[in-house]
Formats: sequence, C-alpha cells, structure tokens
Amino acid sequence: MPTLRLALAQVNPTVGDLAGNAELVRRWTRRAADAGARLVAFPEMVLTGYPVEDLVFRRSFVAASRAALHSLAADLAADGLGDLPVVVGYLDADGPPQVSADAEPGRGARNAAAVLHAGTVVATYFKHHLPNYGVFDEDRYFVGGDTLTVVRVDGVDVALTICEDLWQAGGPFAVARRAGVGLVVTINGSPYELNKDDIRLPLVGRRAVEAGAAIAYVNMVGGQDELVFEGDSMVVAADGTLLARAPQFVEHLMVHDLDLPAAPESGTPESGELADGMRIARTRINDAGPAPAGPPAVGGLVEPAADEAEVWQALVLGLRDYVDKNKFPSVVLGLSGGIDSAVVAALAVDALGPQRVVGVSLPSQHSSEHSREDAAELAKRTGLDYRIEPIQPMVDTFLANMSLSGVSVENLQARVRGVILMALSNQEGHLVLTTGNKSELAVGYSTLYGDSVGGYNPVKDVWKTLIWRLAKWRNADAARRGETPPIPENSIGKPPSAELSPGQLDSDTLPDYTVLDPILIGYVDGDLGRDGLVEAGHDPAMIDRVLRMVDTAEYKRRQSAPGTKISMKAFGRDRRLPITNRWREHG
Repeated sequence: MPTLRLALAQVNPTVGDLAGNAELVRRWTRRAADAGARLVAFPEMVLTGYPVEDLVFRRSFVAASRAALHSLAADLAADGLGDLPVVVGYLDADGPPQVSADAEPGRGARNAAAVLHAGTVVATYFKHHLPNYGVFDEDRYFVGGDTLTVVRVDGVDVALTICEDLWQAGGPFAVARRAGVGLVVTINGSPYELNKDDIRLPLVGRRAVEAGAAIAYVNMVGGQDELVFEGDSMVVAADGTLLARAPQFVEHLMVHDLDLPAAPESGTPESGELADGMRIARTRINDAGPAPAGPPAVGGLVEPAADEAEVWQALVLGLRDYVDKNKFPSVVLGLSGGIDSAVVAALAVDALGPQRVVGVSLPSQHSSEHSREDAAELAKRTGLDYRIEPIQPMVDTFLANMSLSGVSVENLQARVRGVILMALSNQEGHLVLTTGNKSELAVGYSTLYGDSVGGYNPVKDVWKTLIWRLAKWRNADAARRGETPPIPENSIGKPPSAELSPGQLDSDTLPDYTVLDPILIGYVDGDLGRDGLVEAGHDPAMIDRVLRMVDTAEYKRRQSAPGTKISMKAFGRDRRLPITNRWREHG
C-alpha cells in the first residue's frame, strides 16, 4: 500500500491580487517541498481570491487568471519545485463569460482547479455543483463541469472536487467510487458560520464513505468584505475517521502521511467513459514514488474553539483583513462607555494593535459621568489613542437656528457625533467603525447618518445577548493569561442606554434583549412567520410589536455599513428583502 505525503496549504489570498496570490502559492509550495510532501493542495480560487463576484464578467480578468496559472506553473518549475504536483484553484472559461444561468454547456466562466507539474498544467477540473443560496450566486457566474478529473500520483489515483461538490450527495463523490480512487482532494472557499464546524466534519465523513476513499479537505482562511473563512482543513479516512485537523483562523500547512490503496490497473471506467452521468478524465503523473523520508508526518488534531472564542477570532480576522487588504492605516470609533463600543474597541485593538485604533469620547449634556469614566478606563486598559470631543456646543448651535424637540434632538446629537467621526476620518485617514449590533439593526434602533455612520461594522451580525457573552469571555480570557481585562466591568453590567435624553434606557423603547433576541433569531435567522413564533412560545402581542419594527426598518439596513458575517443569515448578503413591501406577518 503506497504512502502518500500530503500537504494542505490553508492560506489567505486577496481577491484580484493575482501576482500576490501566485507568490503565496510559490512560498507555501516551497514549505511543502521542504517537508517532503508529494502532493500539495491550495484552496478554491486561491489564484484570484474568492469570491470574485462580477469580476467574472470582465474578460480581461478571466484572461489574466488563465495567464497567471500558466506563469505560476513555469515559475514553480524555475523554483526547483516542478516535481511536486500542486493543486491550485483559479478562474477559467471555455469561451466568453456569459451572464445567463442557462448558458450553453461548455461555454462561460468556470470555477476550476488545476494540477501543476513539471512547469505545465497537466490536468483541470471544473466545479460540478454550483451553490445558489445564502451568500452564493454561482449559477449567475459559472457553468458546472461534467467530468471527474483523476490524477495518478505515486501510484495512487486522486480525484479532484471543489467545495459545493462535497455538500451534495451523488455527483463527483459517487463517481469517485466508480473510478476506484484512493483519495479525493476537495479545495474549498467555505465561509465561516458559528457551529458550521460541527456540521462539516460529519459531512466530510459521509462523503468519504460514499466515495470509498480518504478525503483531504483544504479550506481558505481570511476575510473578504463581509465573509470570513476559518480554515479548519482536515484529512478523513475512507471509513469517515478523522485523521488530522488544522487550526482555525490562521494560515497553516498541514502535512500528513496517508497509507492509500494502489491504483487499480483494470476494472474501473477509463478516460471518457460515463459514470453516473459524468465523464472521467485520467492523467498519469507517476506510478510510484519514493517512500517518505524520516519519521511519519502527522498533521495533528486541533479541536475547534468554544463558541465565544471562535466568534471572537472570526470578528478579529474579518476586521483585520478588511482594514489591511483595503490599505487603511488605522480606525476610529466613538467610545460611549457602553458595551457595544467597548467590544468593538477591544476587537479593533486585538486586530490591529492599540497604535492603529483611535477612540473618541463624544459627550453631550446627557452623558453620565460613569459613561465618560468607563470610556476613559477602556482606553487606559487597551492603550488606544483616546480623545475627547464634546458635542454640546455644536448641538446648541443647531438648536439656536432650528426649532427641534423630542426624537429630532436625540437624532441631532447622534448625527453631530457622526460628523465629527467622519471629519477625523477625512483629516487623518482613519476608517470609521460603527458599533450597532444585530439586534439594533433588526429593529431599526439607530440613527441614519448618526450612530450608523461608518465604513465597517465588526458586530453587525452579532446579537446583543452575544455581545455580552463575548465581553465576558474576552475579559476572562485575559485574566486566564495574566493580562488586564480590556472591558470595564461597569460597561458590561449597566443597563444599556443611548444617553440621548435624561435618564434614557434601551428598555424604554425596546423589550428586554433576553426577550427580544429569541424572537429576532427565529424571524431573521430562522425565517419563522408569526404562527411559527407563537408555536415557539413567544407572546403574540410582543411578536407583533417586534415584527413591525423589523419590517419597517428595511430601508435603514439597506444603507448600513458592511460587517463580518458569523451567522447563517446575515443582513445584506444573506437576507435580501424588498424595501417596498406590503406583505406583513404581524397583526
């Protein structure tokens, strides 16, 4: 039984940076070669970054991807790495990209994988199953493939698949069994969602059993706009047993020795033959390879983090990559002394370091002394650049020239704060972070062009009740490591308030968050209607009240800043409802 030393390169590409991504592949391929690997695989569309969205329709970009692939193959050989087969995801096309999902088969853009060896592209595979749900619109962009690519490496037949192929029964994995392969390599750009790792491992195990072959699953890591990819690459035996698992949210090279069945010489479909509606294309690189030198390579088993730690890492990585990949030097946010701005500030410091974070206290006549003290205390604990810009003189100037009262005055204060933050952004080049949580966005509890102003919102997809859990976890984690907890206890424990009028509390306008969030989670994340929420045990009058707030706030959400997705249904990319809409679930 041949032993194949496999390397899975869990790396962080950048969309559109073909040269930078190619260099990434070269650098990590060198590391794989130094570790004695005989096959190395990179994530889905690593050469272009993923997802590329409507860049697919630019012929120049597709042509550049194809050219970059061939240049990469030649460069790897020039690097002395030509003997190592490298699986690389990229963007391909059989002809001019087409917009229609009904594009002629064999025409249009392709989500593709290539095997590079000896300076050339020796095999390609086109993604068969195209996801068209949630954040995915691949039916809009790509044409599915109808051929399973099988490559013989060191006497082992290895099939190639891409991401969604794994999530659907049948198709490539059923054909892989018919083809008699010993290993299926699946390259992925699978975005993070809380608890998705609990679903992914059993799924990979089921596909291994379906294929009758071991599976090597390599996933991307890093942030791309609202999406964040956590890695969690793994190797699973043919019986579904987990053999190796990579860490989450970091670049990582996992090297593992696999004892695999030798490729059969007969009795399996040959190239061009049909199996379960797909053709099989076989490429022979070599029939035997040297035995791995030195001690066996063991990829290790890294257990996924607990929920709060996992979410915190996702939010930190999403924010860091948004800032760095878009080349912002620093960020600025308003520090109110409340829990939301405290959590965002702590995330920003963890992501970028305190020297790249500016926190601004923007007190009005309604700002309590303890809130000012809490903002200053957070700044002291984290070491960020702390400033104070009182807004009352500016508010008073407006009120001296305009007759405003009630909510108009409250919103005016929020908008003055937004003007100050944007002025600092313009003057000093900071990216403004907004701090509204998912519960507030859901019910419209924000001021347009006020507290909602900003270029990115790290907690956009975080329910208020989870905000508190994250704050407590982050402080406990700091204490466990002998560090100063970043978030003042008073910010965690006090009743939430916008402090825009005397004695104001969130509870004056909103239900208690422990009541509100379960209704919102059912309605937003679970797509439950009124009847379903009643069946779940929620008060009908409260349901009607909450759903009315959610439905009437759609126009605000449409204008909100992007933010890291961590749930199964984030506002923006996942949940897309018409603003003008007379369908109502509530009474």
